[in-house]
Amino acid sequence: MQASAVRPVIEPVVQAEGLELDDLAIQRAGSREIVRVTVDGDGPEGRGPSLDDIAACSQAISRALDDSPVTGDRPYVLEVSSRGVGKPLQTPAHWRRNVGRLVTVTGRDGTSLTGRIAAASEGGAELADGDTLRAVSYDDVASAIVQVELNRPSDALDADQPATRSAKESSHGH
Repeated sequence: MQASAVRPVIEPVVQAEGLELDDLAIQRAGSREIVRVTVDGDGPEGRGPSLDDIAACSQAISRALDDSPVTGDRPYVLEVSSRGVGKPLQTPAHWRRNVGRLVTVTGRDGTSLTGRIAAASEGGAELADGDTLRAVSYDDVASAIVQVELNRPSDALDADQPATRSAKESSHGH
């Protein structure tokens, strides 16, 4: 199974679920193949897809692959996940979805800056380092990685708390 053949089958399915196909990788594992799909999107809070979004997308991709001749007779394992914090920020949407988070930016000139994303636009972002705001143009960024914070300050720029929903609101009725 080739990623170039699988992509046209699953990309429209991912888009129909309101998400973006971030990455697709296919790896052979014995007599099976592992199809790893990474999705992204704004999600219900503008911070990325929810677990429910990913589960629904996974089911839709599975149906599409099962209905397509692209998989042939080979058994496969489908893994669908979100981008996760370890992946570099590469698009304006990635930056926007991470407003309020701590990020380390390495510039094309080799300089390094760590700050909290205060704002993000199509051309760049503002990083807060204490009381100082620094403008960062995406064109000047070689890499940008979100830092995992175990003890995030309570005065961080956003309220990065999960939404509280009742069991009734969270259920799908299945």
